[in-house]
Amino acid sequence: MSIFKERLDKSWRSYEYCAVDVEATGLDLRNDEVVSVGAVRILDGRFKGIGNFYEEIVPSKSPSHSSVQVHGLRGIDLEKAREADAVIPELVSYFSTKFLIAHASWVEKAFLSEPLKRHGYSYPKRVVDTAALARFAGLADKESGHEPSLEFLARSLNLPVYTPHHALGDALTTAAVFLALATRIENELAEKSGEILTLERLLNISKK
Repeated sequence: MSIFKERLDKSWRSYEYCAVDVEATGLDLRNDEVVSVGAVRILDGRFKGIGNFYEEIVPSKSPSHSSVQVHGLRGIDLEKAREADAVIPELVSYFSTKFLIAHASWVEKAFLSEPLKRHGYSYPKRVVDTAALARFAGLADKESGHEPSLEFLARSLNLPVYTPHHALGDALTTAAVFLALATRIENELAEKSGEILTLERLLNISKK
């Protein structure tokens, strides 16, 4: 069954998810390219440290000095990486039939939309955004104009931070933050109204 036809009004724990993160050659959302992508499956409210997806991608230009300082991937490190043509279909196969989770999803959308489009795919229209969930839960300033730091959120929730600024490490941290935030929102909703937290509600929160 296509996830786009699946009912969204069941408990959020009833669905399969995939947390995704990318690192790029720089911060120009139009011209820079993905150099690594990590993805982590979530099933029954759990994720594992094994069986996850990580690939480095050879870009058409070397990463900027500032981006190398962040993720540590130099041009020479990526010379033996695979082409996007090989990686993107595998990534899609990994997260297909699952609902995507990303921290500040507009970043992943900006970097992945074009390579996905080139291979006949599209970035999902409905994504669970952990930055939006954090704002909703009162763990991030709604008026600051800045996205909350993933590392800051993880530490605020007493969660481990898995290899910061590494695509798989950040995907693992995103998965952990998602589970903690969804559980927190779920508990507050149950206490206030006795309602269950549905996937549809998480997706609606993520729009804001």
